[in-house]
Amino acid sequence: METNGENGIAKRIEIADIFRKHGSAFREKYRLPLHYIKVMNLISICRTSAMGGHIEKCDECGYQRNAYNSCRNRHCPKCQYATKEKWIEQRKSELLPIPYYHIVFTIPAELNNITLINKKELYSILFKSASETLLVLGRDSKHLGAEIGIIAVLHTWGQNLMNHPHLHCIVTGGGLSRDKCKWVKAKKAKHKNFFIHVNVLSDLFKKKFLYYFKKAQKNKELKFTGKISELNEPTPKGQEVFQRMLNSLYAKKWITYCKRPFGGAEKVVEYLGRYTHKVAISNNRITRMENNKVVFEWKDYRDNNRRKEMELPAVEFIRRFMLHILPENFYKIRYYGLLGSRNKKKNITKCRELILVPSEGVVKNKELKKAEIAETLFDKEILINYDLCPNCRAGTMRFLRINIRAA
Repeated sequence: METNGENGIAKRIEIADIFRKHGSAFREKYRLPLHYIKVMNLISICRTSAMGGHIEKCDECGYQRNAYNSCRNRHCPKCQYATKEKWIEQRKSELLPIPYYHIVFTIPAELNNITLINKKELYSILFKSASETLLVLGRDSKHLGAEIGIIAVLHTWGQNLMNHPHLHCIVTGGGLSRDKCKWVKAKKAKHKNFFIHVNVLSDLFKKKFLYYFKKAQKNKELKFTGKISELNEPTPKGQEVFQRMLNSLYAKKWITYCKRPFGGAEKVVEYLGRYTHKVAISNNRITRMENNKVVFEWKDYRDNNRRKEMELPAVEFIRRFMLHILPENFYKIRYYGLLGSRNKKKNITKCRELILVPSEGVVKNKELKKAEIAETLFDKEILINYDLCPNCRAGTMRFLRINIRAA
C-alpha cells in the first residue's frame, strides 16, 4: 500500500514509515542496545521537521519548495547519496589505468550466530584474514611478486535480509615490486577471472580466519550465548564441542568468488557507486505495508536470479533490518597494501610514474562543493536531494539554500 505524496503523487513506503508505525512493537519484543535505538530514531525522523530544513529549486522550471534535512546516519537508505558521491570523487583521483579485479570472501553459515553476537570481533577477523590472504599471495612470485592495492567493503546481508557476512574486495591488476622500481603487471586472469586460483585463495583465507578465530576464543574475546552457550564453557565438554565445530569448519570448502575484471577505471567507479554505500535494503524494494506486514522484492539466486516478493510480519522485517546495524565507530570500508592510508599518496604517485601516467587531480562537481560549504558553515551536511520535480516532472530538485526561518 502506498501513501499520497506531494501534489497527489504516490509516495512509496519507506523504512522510516515502518519504524514509525511498528517500531514500538519491535522494541517491546526485543531488548536493544542504546546504539540501535539511536539508529531507529534517526531513520524515523529523517527528512522531517525534527531535522530542520532547507530550500530546493528545480533545475528546469525553477519551482521551489521547502525540504527537510537528512539524518546522515550510515544505515539510513535516504542519506547515502552525498556521502557516496564525495567518496567516489576522492577515489577517482587514485585510480590507475590498469585492470581491477573483484573478489568476494564469504564465511560459512555455521558462523552466522557467533558473528551476530560478536560483530566487531568477527567482522574485524574477516577484514584481517581476507586482506592478508590477498597481500601474501600477491607478494608471492608464483602469482605476482609485488605489493597490490585493495579496497575492502563489508556487506552483512543477503537478498532476504538474513545475516550473510561477506567482503567485497577491489584489487589492482598489478603492483609495485619490492624495490619499488618497477610496476609488475598481473598475469592473465586464466584462473577463473583472477591471477590467483580461487582454490588457493579459499584455502589460505580459511586457514587465516580460523587461526584468528581460535586465538580470539583462547583470549576470551568472544561471547557465546543462547543456543551456542556451551561453547563458552571452559570444561572438557565445552572444549570438545568447540573443537568439533572447528573440525567441521576446516573440512568444509569455503566460498571465495572471483568476478571477471572490470572493463576500465570508469567501470570501477560505477561499481564503487553501487556497492560501497549500500544499506541492507533500499526503499524502492519495499512494495507495500498492510495488515501489520511488509512486502518487499528480492532476487532468488538459487532460482536463476528470479525476482520474487517476500512477505514478513512488520516486527520480523525490522528485526532482520536491525541485524545489519554495525558496531559504533566500525569502518566498513578499508584500504590495504598500496592503498593503505599511511603511504597512499606516495605509492600512487610512484605507480603513475612507472606506468607513465601524469598525476592529475579530479575536479569536484558543483553540487559536492555546495555540500562541503554547508558542512563548513553549519557543521551539518545539507541534503542534496535528487528527486524528480513534482511540478514539471522533467527537472531535478537541487539544494538552493538553508531555510533559516523558524519552524
